[in-house]
Amino acid sequence: MARSADYVRKKLEGTSRALPLVSFPLSLGYEAIVSLRNTFYDRGLLRTRQLPLPVISVGNLTLGGTGKTPAVIMLARLLQECGFRPAVVSRGYGGRNRDAVTVVSDGRSISATPEEAGDEPVLIAESLENIPVVTARRRVDAGRAVLQNFEADLLILDDAFQHRSLFRDVDIVLVDGDRPFGNGCIIPGGTLREPPGGIRRSHFIIVTDSPPDFDAGIIERVAPGIPIFMAQRRSEDLLDCSDGTVRSPEFLQNKRVTAFAGIAFPRRFRETLLPWCGSLEAFFSFPDHHIYDERDIRKIRAADADIIVTTEKDGVRLRRFPEIYRSLQLFRIGMRIVPSPKELMATLCGKLRQ
Repeated sequence: MARSADYVRKKLEGTSRALPLVSFPLSLGYEAIVSLRNTFYDRGLLRTRQLPLPVISVGNLTLGGTGKTPAVIMLARLLQECGFRPAVVSRGYGGRNRDAVTVVSDGRSISATPEEAGDEPVLIAESLENIPVVTARRRVDAGRAVLQNFEADLLILDDAFQHRSLFRDVDIVLVDGDRPFGNGCIIPGGTLREPPGGIRRSHFIIVTDSPPDFDAGIIERVAPGIPIFMAQRRSEDLLDCSDGTVRSPEFLQNKRVTAFAGIAFPRRFRETLLPWCGSLEAFFSFPDHHIYDERDIRKIRAADADIIVTTEKDGVRLRRFPEIYRSLQLFRIGMRIVPSPKELMATLCGKLRQ
């Protein structure tokens, strides 16, 4: 599934040949299965487990690229400011401990590697203070581990909109402002995980990176009455991996830069980086959750540049190569609700305290 997902992304970015016609009948078949599964949950024919604390799910309709990780970090901090004691639960995609409960962080120190728990949970854990992060293939098991080991009063489920076996009080769905419903097709013919109408299960919709002329009516026609908020990812700073120095992105001006990314849509990282660079000598794209090897390292280092820049998520995966890791500048990107998170948080906190 991971390889086919990366192939679909390349197709939609214009970097791969057209998807074969056979993918569209497969999409119809997959859509039928997903729709039937959702019907079973809607009618109570499939069991949903409930934990004795409020649960928020953060997810999307498409295969990555909407900013779930920055959104989880942003929401965890905002909820902490509201007086909650949140914990984050993730499936731990890409980690070898998927079937076991893994405490990535107790809120004070990191106790799992990206190889064990996955890159995104480790990145989330490193970005949050006093917020535990736990992974497990069955999110209900991770949630029970939180209840047994920590004093959390709220769970945030990372990437769980389609994971309906665990009850949630609030579903937050992220939508790509450039392509709200991808190309309209279900995987493998497109990037949708389920039909667009699935968004009607959500309680809040957050549109990320919307253009100035974004037409919210595109979403309102599919999901009438559901509150819609706008969010923007923003360039925050550069972290020098050699000594921990934090600099403004303006540091890249008048520098020859090599950059690379192994994320859902590397092209977007390149576009974010370009305005800050004096000269982008080379840019290398890798699949999402890519496991780097020595050949990749040689390829990156071979480019003639003053600075090597990548994402925080890629930096997490490259620590096992200390020589190149120490030469990296991590371009850190955050997320914020625009113009202000006040309305979202007032409504969200009110719902959680009902």
